[in-house]
Amino acid sequence: MTAAPIGPAASPRPRVTVAEDSVLLREGLCRLLAEAGFDVVAAVGDGEELLRAVTADQPDVVVADVRMPPTHTDEGLRAALVIRSRWPAVAVLVLSQYVEERYATELLAGDTRGVGYLLKDRVADVESFVEALHRVRTGGTALDPEVVSQIFARSRRAQPLAGLTPRERDVLTLMAEGRSNNGIAEALTVTEGAVEKHISGIFGKFALPAAPSDHRRVLAVLRYLED
Repeated sequence: MTAAPIGPAASPRPRVTVAEDSVLLREGLCRLLAEAGFDVVAAVGDGEELLRAVTADQPDVVVADVRMPPTHTDEGLRAALVIRSRWPAVAVLVLSQYVEERYATELLAGDTRGVGYLLKDRVADVESFVEALHRVRTGGTALDPEVVSQIFARSRRAQPLAGLTPRERDVLTLMAEGRSNNGIAEALTVTEGAVEKHISGIFGKFALPAAPSDHRRVLAVLRYLED
């Protein structure tokens, strides 16, 4: 009996390309995604193969390791940036072994729709990982809590957060992880109305006016990425 898909239902099955040089992890990701309701259209082991696969298959979303052959530095990230530029409709979720703020900054520097940056450890929490992938696939953003934590730590050294209340900081942290207002309300045990009020306060203090093309939730986090 086939396992029931985890996360939001989708019809037809979302098409995904996996790029990971570790054969064991690549096969594990493919099996996990297939069981979660995705159609794995390609599984490759380096950045060049990834670009060829996306050219041929035009998937809905790509899951890519940051470090891949030949140098194992940032080939996966470079390929992800090319994909974001050439095929903006293809969502990208990048996986990294360690927190690399520079990589997160580069990935989020352009259009923030349909992009994510997670640590590989998050894959172990299958439900959360699949939920993040669905969020990215449908135009949302997924940023690892550890990345957010380091961004905040550096921001406190570079520029004090005196302008935000402690609760606004809590809300901004959860916003950066990609949580909805309802998800933030549940995490903080407050009402959605209270969350909306805090978010409005954050936008006001960061001088982020409402605009149809702006993703203010991510722009608020990007303020902390600027030295």
